[in-house]
Amino acid sequence: MVCDHQKGVSNGTHLRPRVVSLACNIELMTATINDIGYSEVFALPLSLHARKGDVLVAVSSSGDSENIVRALTVSRELGLKSIALTGFSGGRARQLADVALHVDAANYGIVEDAHQTLMHALSQFLRLRAMPPDQISQRRF
Repeated sequence: MVCDHQKGVSNGTHLRPRVVSLACNIELMTATINDIGYSEVFALPLSLHARKGDVLVAVSSSGDSENIVRALTVSRELGLKSIALTGFSGGRARQLADVALHVDAANYGIVEDAHQTLMHALSQFLRLRAMPPDQISQRRF
């Protein structure tokens, strides 16, 4: 998702999205888990990196992963907008997010594959919306 939303969205457009994965700093993750608790593994870096106007995209098949719920709660406290990709019942994440992209299925493989498709579709939407129409037919997607 980070690659699609940085390299992909910026390719042929004026957009220069700043996309950060909260799961890519293993040192911060392990320190947070050890010293604070697993529930804060995404909330802490979010609180450190978030800027006004940012959007949190949270992905949880069940929608009830405590670390995702905490990140969505912190997002709301910081005044950020949020999108949750959920499955099964959608859990608390579905209720906390400003926008819930819910996959109505109770199978992890199906939910996760649908989430991946939604992430690709979102990046393509942003790219195509910002791309000059005369360039669309000349590009590979």
